[in-house]
Amino acid sequence: MNKPITGHTVSEREHLFPDLENLFCDLNIREYQNAMLKAQEAVVTFLENTHRPFSGVSPKELRTQFETINLNDLPKDYEEVFDEVTRLYTRHAVAFHHPKYVAHLNCPVVIPAVAAEVMISSVNSSLDTWDQSAGGTLMEQKLIEWTCGEIGYGKNSDGIFTSGGSQSNLMGMLLARDYYSIKYFNHNIKKNGLPENAHRFRIFVSEAAHFSIQKSASILGLGEQAVVKVKTDRFFRMNSVLLDDAIRKEAENGNIPIAVVATAGTTDFGNIDPLNQISAIAKKYKMWFHVDAAYGCALLLTDRYRNLINGIEKADSVTVDYHKSFFQPVSSSGFLVKDKNYFTLITHYADYLNPKDHDENEIPNQVNKSIQTTRRFDALKLWFTLRIIGKKGLGSYINRMIGTAREAASLLENDPHFEVLNRSDISALVFRYSADPFRTFDLNRINTYIKAQLYRNGNALVAGTKVNGQFYLKFTILNPLTTIEDIQTILTTIKQYGNEYIEVN
Repeated sequence: MNKPITGHTVSEREHLFPDLENLFCDLNIREYQNAMLKAQEAVVTFLENTHRPFSGVSPKELRTQFETINLNDLPKDYEEVFDEVTRLYTRHAVAFHHPKYVAHLNCPVVIPAVAAEVMISSVNSSLDTWDQSAGGTLMEQKLIEWTCGEIGYGKNSDGIFTSGGSQSNLMGMLLARDYYSIKYFNHNIKKNGLPENAHRFRIFVSEAAHFSIQKSASILGLGEQAVVKVKTDRFFRMNSVLLDDAIRKEAENGNIPIAVVATAGTTDFGNIDPLNQISAIAKKYKMWFHVDAAYGCALLLTDRYRNLINGIEKADSVTVDYHKSFFQPVSSSGFLVKDKNYFTLITHYADYLNPKDHDENEIPNQVNKSIQTTRRFDALKLWFTLRIIGKKGLGSYINRMIGTAREAASLLENDPHFEVLNRSDISALVFRYSADPFRTFDLNRINTYIKAQLYRNGNALVAGTKVNGQFYLKFTILNPLTTIEDIQTILTTIKQYGNEYIEVN
């Protein structure tokens, strides 16, 4: 039998370390297999018992079950813990794979990515430096190269996997701030902190943009006041004429326009800002151009709808959320830049981690491009997915989702019980129940009631949002299993609750 570097055989080490039977190592392969089998059985049970997207449990009802739990109790066996987790968690977990879950930007996941998750968690590589994940580093870089190519970037582009769209947007605003400061004021924020005029920096977004841009401005020391919201057109896309006006007005008031953020797939409406027009305006005023494509990145997968995001290749940076539109488990996202030299703005060297001579010796360290240090090997999930399903296979899912959304829009528009607020470029629909022709009842109250009843019943889940102070319901169709028949069933249920409210009140 081969001896490891400790000088002990596996059998000898089993006697030396009898108290380490739960540690992931070669001593405990059977324990690992047993635990994985039980986890697999628990997931299969979850799938087999998912007859509706949600149990309908209330926070109060579920919280009472936690009151008797003492985490300092004597350890339990796997059987007991899985039973407990089933009772507290999976029995009430929202089933994103259910065809009648049409609420938020949560997609069902593909099996190859789930298989990869087992390897990611078990091997537990950290993707910050080469000496912690050699092959993983190169696999991540290859996937970044592929994504950059799909966007339309050239060979000088680069990127990094992130925890989500909010982090990617933060990185976009961070580079925008630091790039503008060093290029136009010869001031290095990384070394010297914010310049005196930083309070006058301005970032322009549409009023339908994601709130993470405001959070980013706050985190970066610019304050939420730095974010200028530009009104949208009647299709809820940024109005480029008003954008130009807003930039000129801010400049006339002594402020400094540094960046424009276009959204390729707004959270509420699933619509795409005019990327080419916005790019031209950003270039005209020498501003950083960032595209938040956390939702709309799905269009990169489909030839049929890819043209909807033409112009994304002109962006200085792009946010991509694989865990929204590529059917990946959370978390799996990316931040891409047109010019890899932008990353020098955030690179820090540490002798114990990524010394500068690594660059000279061409040793790739992903931490040079990240605001995180330790990072999971989330890229492996996308690697499995592309190698097993392929871009074309994923693209067929997207085509089906968008087709269902367009059929759903037609259903809503032709049903007198509903008002439709928008037609989506992708797969989000904002609408409300409005069957009271004399408007005797408050439509906000009716639709709030409908959403609450759907949640309490759990047979279908929809989202809600406010537009101009009015409450609307929202479908977000991110599941290729969702059919137009499922949508019809949900609409029938919505009408039942709407009629119920009118009758009772």
